[in-house]
Amino acid sequence: MSLSTTEKQDSPQIDFDRFSRMPLCHQPTPIEAMVRLSEQLDGPNLFIKRDDCTGLATGGNKTRKLEFLVGEALNQNADMLVTQGAVQSNHVRQTAAAACRVGLKCHALLERRVPGRNEDYEETGNVFLDKVFGATLEFRPPDLDMNAEGEAATERLRGEGHRPYFIPGGGSNATGALGYAVCAQEIAQQSQSLNMEFQWLVMATGSTGTQAGLVAGFHTLDWNLPVMGVSVRQPRKKQIDAVHDLTNKTLEMLEVPTITASKILVDDGYVGDGYGIPAPSTLEAVSMVALNEGILLDPVYSGKGMAGLIGLVRRGFFNSSDNVLFLHTGGSSALFAYEDTILNDNI
Repeated sequence: MSLSTTEKQDSPQIDFDRFSRMPLCHQPTPIEAMVRLSEQLDGPNLFIKRDDCTGLATGGNKTRKLEFLVGEALNQNADMLVTQGAVQSNHVRQTAAAACRVGLKCHALLERRVPGRNEDYEETGNVFLDKVFGATLEFRPPDLDMNAEGEAATERLRGEGHRPYFIPGGGSNATGALGYAVCAQEIAQQSQSLNMEFQWLVMATGSTGTQAGLVAGFHTLDWNLPVMGVSVRQPRKKQIDAVHDLTNKTLEMLEVPTITASKILVDDGYVGDGYGIPAPSTLEAVSMVALNEGILLDPVYSGKGMAGLIGLVRRGFFNSSDNVLFLHTGGSSALFAYEDTILNDNI
């Protein structure tokens, strides 16, 4: 398969050595062809970037962010990581495991964001793994400013004699987003080594750090790969604004000129009834990828992201000859908290 723009460039590089960083991640993660799914959809050539294989605590996208966040925490002599997320947060699970890896404590606030779940929703899946990794947990009702709650808890813990380092939800600040600037560089380098040009990258977008880091990384490398974020929670305009803001903060850290909001692409047609509530399209996507590729998606993020990719294929958004890369952000451990929904839908 011939290259066009990519063949004109040397192996792309960004200097990340000036940032504090703690190695936590299996990388590079592989890129695999989804041959059977491509055939079933009769669409473009579909590929998957396996960031569910980053290694830490069953893997997932947050591990890349945590390399820089934990590196900064250690540089500040922290003895505890404090963070927040929804009850079945993949980010909290990986943060708790990262704390174990480097010998820190972990405290997390979990928001009861998803209505109508069974009682075991707060005991199984990621919550069970949080406890395995020794995290201490507090629960919060929905619709609070959870980063503000987390910062208040951090100050309380500081007053109790700890040296806490606060990580915002999803690890989504400019420091965390550097992890996905690394991933952008990795994808560019893999494109060259595979002698393949991708026309699109599709991914689930939530707390914004993954999409912002990718866009910032590709922009820094002058690598032309548009990133379509499939929103898992927010309406399109709100998500674009949030991703754009964090992209530019990340570019400022990288000392690169900022971009306009027109560079941020979001599809909000697969949110369904809200965050953490699988839509019929989510459940179909989880089933199709499992049965055709033997790959587990999650019902909150990657399932909705894949539903977006499938919907775009069916709408004829891509050219039939396009190579389309899907970023798998992990999270299959949350499937256990949705067993009733999944089995009732015969998946």
